[in-house]
Amino acid sequence: MTETERIRVLLAITRLELGGAQRVVLHTAGELDRKIFDVALCWGPGDLLDDDAAAIRNLERIPVTTLVRPVTPISDLRALVSLRSSVRSFQPQIVHTHSSKAGILGRLAARLEGVSTVHTVHGFGFTPLQAAPTRFLYRAAEKTMARFTDHFVTVSETDRLRGIEMGLFTPEKSTVIRAAIDLGQFQTATGGDAVREKLGVPIGPPMVIQVGNFKPQKAPLDFVRVAAAVRERHPESWFVMVGDGPLREPAEKLARELGVADRMVFSGWWSDVPGLLATTTVSVLTSRHEGLPCSVVESLAAGVPVVATAVDGTVEVVRSEDNGLLAPAGDIAALAQSVDRLLTDPSLRERMAAAAREGLEEFDRDLMVRRQEDLYRWMCSHSRS
Repeated sequence: MTETERIRVLLAITRLELGGAQRVVLHTAGELDRKIFDVALCWGPGDLLDDDAAAIRNLERIPVTTLVRPVTPISDLRALVSLRSSVRSFQPQIVHTHSSKAGILGRLAARLEGVSTVHTVHGFGFTPLQAAPTRFLYRAAEKTMARFTDHFVTVSETDRLRGIEMGLFTPEKSTVIRAAIDLGQFQTATGGDAVREKLGVPIGPPMVIQVGNFKPQKAPLDFVRVAAAVRERHPESWFVMVGDGPLREPAEKLARELGVADRMVFSGWWSDVPGLLATTTVSVLTSRHEGLPCSVVESLAAGVPVVATAVDGTVEVVRSEDNGLLAPAGDIAALAQSVDRLLTDPSLRERMAAAAREGLEEFDRDLMVRRQEDLYRWMCSHSRS
């Protein structure tokens, strides 16, 4: 290709619910250089970030109503037909897929139309929490589609090495591009007192938070158990869970059963996360598996020490005993002890808060987009004749 040729990129993701992968896709869709790139977005509509997609200028939006998360053969076949039609209509040089379902169907649609494919792994679609048949199905599908994928992007080095070890891709066919955030927005966040007032949390007492969806991956009930254990030693503390999902009601019930409900706020999705972090004492993430958790990067960018489970890409962000503390997934006692250490020792908190903002340059979202642009250019210059 020549310097003057435009590159047409079709991005595909299963849903635009609130989450790190969705933010990555939307920022990419909005910030790819329109002097060089024409951009389209395919997704299954009906979630909170649909309005964000609607606000992006110079973007061809292609909602695919049959693109849903559950494995449903009839809807999946219809989604494949729609995605293939979208590829044929938009005529991209590259289809870049995100998330498991869109990753499988989007890559298959692109391959059937003879278009190059990139797939970003935000954590693999097969996980230890799935039933064995489901895990086997997703792993088999991923292995099959890997043969039809021109390049893989992972958000963590852990997943890149895992993918190489499993034979999904080679080192030459894989690149780490971090799931990134607006660092400046979090590094300069203010307004914490107003946030506490809105939450109903008094100004002054320690506030421990977890930001994430209420799904098994994030293990929200573990956070409730941690909060109950921490409250025994720090009865003045408050706990806030930001997010929503199918496990919210069980989490609220457990909070009542464990006697911590009067000090726990279930805020739902919260628009001003930077302001929330500006008044947070400790940020927790109890995930059982992760790709690379943006909520942890956001907390560190805001100068908030993190207590997290030592899973997957999280260990590439949280430097234990430096900017936070790590504990085994599911180990409530170890997680609670780590929170207790930070609440008990102000000097430890201050030291970790000072270290939190260091080394985050690679998580800048504009750098993320530039690296994707470089990958697209490289792929087009090496495309099949």
